[in-house]
Amino acid sequence: MHAAMAEMVCRPVAAGDHDAIADLLSAAFPGPEEARLTAQLRADGDIALEFVAVSDGAILAYVGFSRMQAPFRAVGLAPVATAEAARKRGIADRLIRAALAVAQERGWEGAFVLGDPAYYGRFGFRTDRAAGFACEYAGPHFMALALQGDALPVTSGEVHYAPAFAALG
Repeated sequence: MHAAMAEMVCRPVAAGDHDAIADLLSAAFPGPEEARLTAQLRADGDIALEFVAVSDGAILAYVGFSRMQAPFRAVGLAPVATAEAARKRGIADRLIRAALAVAQERGWEGAFVLGDPAYYGRFGFRTDRAAGFACEYAGPHFMALALQGDALPVTSGEVHYAPAFAALG
């Protein structure tokens, strides 16, 4: 049966993907806020990286990284979504790993995420790495990942997500 499955490809988002991504985000979350957030991040020029997992022309998953205000070159991982029919197959895992590798190649020094430590810990995100940073989202689910070596360039300071996040409030 696996031989009949189409190959999945992780690739950067193309302009023609935006409507399908908005549909995916709206279906994956309780409301349209993440779709609006992603559109606003694009409009503001604050998207640093965005990738999709595609199979047979259908977008199965999405991950976006936005520029952050930080004492080093940092991105924030959000949102991440997988189509309901494609969940529990490791697709988001592969997509996040591919996007983090590109972020590293492009010289980003660190990434932050607000989420489940048990899930994001598998990628190397750690709450203790984020603990020294003042952020509107600081707390037990705020994590950081060093992208250039084993440590972030600094261990404290202020970090802020892109202005579009304030609308989610």
